[in-house]
Formats: sequence, structure tokens, C-alpha cells
Amino acid sequence: MAKINKNNKEEKEILRHMPDDERVKDEYWRLRKCYSGISGNKLKIVLKLIARAAFMAVTLEDLEKYISEHGCTEEYQNGENQRGKKKSSEVEVYNTMVKNYTAVTDKLASLLPQPSGNGEADDGFENFVNGRED
Repeated sequence: MAKINKNNKEEKEILRHMPDDERVKDEYWRLRKCYSGISGNKLKIVLKLIARAAFMAVTLEDLEKYISEHGCTEEYQNGENQRGKKKSSEVEVYNTMVKNYTAVTDKLASLLPQPSGNGEADDGFENFVNGRED
């Protein structure tokens, strides 16, 4: 597997714009390892998708924790006499983000390096799928 060039200009720019959150950066580098064999224009696309996926993965974890602790509904009041329960804002954000995360990870999976030759090369996909810590 090719070595990751941490001095790549595009990657430095992406990292500069990422949230200053160690969990997001850890997730970025975990995903990034799977794509170390990619270069050129394909790498530029992959790096941006990895950054988005890392951010969404951490945000989804935070939302899952919040929803688990506070539930899926919240009270609302419109005016003096109209009140009730509705789906919480966090659930709405979570549902939308899960769809977006799925789309990004599907695209990333399609961009994984393919094995060369007749043998099956280790492209890092198994590590990607199985490497997620609980």
C-alpha cells in the first residue's frame, strides 16, 4: 500500500478547514488509510468526501447519544392554547444526515482502490468495514 503524503497541498487545505475536533480528525485519518493508493484528480475528490464523512460520523454519534438520553420527541407550544409533542429537531437533523452520510460512504466505497492483476490485493476495505470502534 502506498504511503500517505501528509504534505499534499490539497490535503493540507482540507485539514485546515476541518473542525478543530480530535474525534473528527481521528476519523478522517482512519478513513484516509483506505485510500492511500489513490492519486491525482481522484484523490482530490476522495479527500473532500473523507472529510465530510468524518464530520458526519462524529456528528451522528453525538446526535445518537443526545436522542438516546432525551428521546425522539419534544414539547411545543404555538400560542396560548396550542401545544403538544413533535419529532425533535435533533431527530430531524439525524435523519437527514444519515441519508447524506450513506450517500457519501457509498460514493467512497465505489472509489476504493481496485485490486490489480489476478490476485486479490488488500485495498483496505475490510479494515475500513471492520475497523470501526464501538
